[in-house]
Amino acid sequence: MKTTKVTFKNKEGNELVGYLELPTNQNPHNFVLFAHCFTCNKNYFAPKNISRTIAAYGFGVLRFDFAGLGESEGDFSDTNFSGNVQDLVAAAEYLQREYKSPSVLVGHSLGGAAVLMASEKIESVKAVATIAAPSTITHVEGLLSEQMDKLKKDANATVNIGGRPFKIKKQFLEDLQRHDLEAKLSELEKAVLILHSPQDKIVEIKNAEELYRAVDHPKSFVSLDGADHLLNDREYSTYAGKVIATWAEKYVELEKAPDLETDHQVVANLGSDGFTTQVKAGIHNFIADEPVKVGGNNFGPTPYELLSAGLAACTSMTIQMYAKRKKWPVENVETHVSYAKQHASDCEDCDKDGSKIDIFEREIAISGDLDEKQVKRLLEIADKCPVHKTLSAEVVITTKLANA
Repeated sequence: MKTTKVTFKNKEGNELVGYLELPTNQNPHNFVLFAHCFTCNKNYFAPKNISRTIAAYGFGVLRFDFAGLGESEGDFSDTNFSGNVQDLVAAAEYLQREYKSPSVLVGHSLGGAAVLMASEKIESVKAVATIAAPSTITHVEGLLSEQMDKLKKDANATVNIGGRPFKIKKQFLEDLQRHDLEAKLSELEKAVLILHSPQDKIVEIKNAEELYRAVDHPKSFVSLDGADHLLNDREYSTYAGKVIATWAEKYVELEKAPDLETDHQVVANLGSDGFTTQVKAGIHNFIADEPVKVGGNNFGPTPYELLSAGLAACTSMTIQMYAKRKKWPVENVETHVSYAKQHASDCEDCDKDGSKIDIFEREIAISGDLDEKQVKRLLEIADKCPVHKTLSAEVVITTKLANA
């Protein structure tokens, strides 16, 4: 996965700073915009972890700081909810110019309300996901309850949010009151996913119910049972990212990778640049590559790592198959394999390349209620796995030019 720092201008001319997460193959099938929570920033744990999890499913994800927060320019006291929505539009325009227009919006807390409002302004958006979002924009007033009277009388006030002081002007509240989220939701023609924790003490679960009722189908709700409002526990932020990614795939266009046609069991396709290779084995597609230090991109395992993986997988499968046939209580088989070229122990000309032999070092961990005799037999069976036999035998490889 690759993380790239990006900058772009918002409507007011402020430079906004974000991070673009790209999937392993660096070729995202769709782009996602992530909006962080009120007074948070792009580097908070939840935005970062959720974005990277979504990117692992082939999406490109842009998380950025709203104006006046994090690394972005601007004075927070001069910002408001309308500005956040405009910043999302600016971010979408940046993606359209440099990559591809976003098809999915994701927002956390007040950022969830922002993506719902922004979705109608970004034509390319097909799906919107909210996490712990309020059902009314003015919900944020509850966070400022102690300062409300002062804000209503004075032009500005310093408020304490999450242990940090922020200056907020009266226009901030006035702007919140101008937005009717419920009315916008009834007109929303996007797929909507609502994620919320029943234990959320900042934005109560009733907000999720109200959002769900307000939007039309297709709509979905997923409970983040046990999570706090900020999703500080990795378990919940990772889970949220996985759910959003798999859900969104139904509503976006996925460019199908070109089929690799072959009469053989495996085909490897490599272009003119680098070593990143598309591999098709049966119906399964994956990437092989080489480390950066030898000119590759390290987007996938090396050929020898794939070979070692074949030996490891075959070993574990063979042991488990034998144990099941014998009805022995094997709970788990874990095979570790390393590959290297080493000098033969009895070589006479060790300085010559031909004196080296291929060595696969294999360690096997077997768990279960087994006696010493059973374990010994299973280790013997490991040497009988088909891949082991192939690597140990004389192998003949025939080569011909295709379509010749």
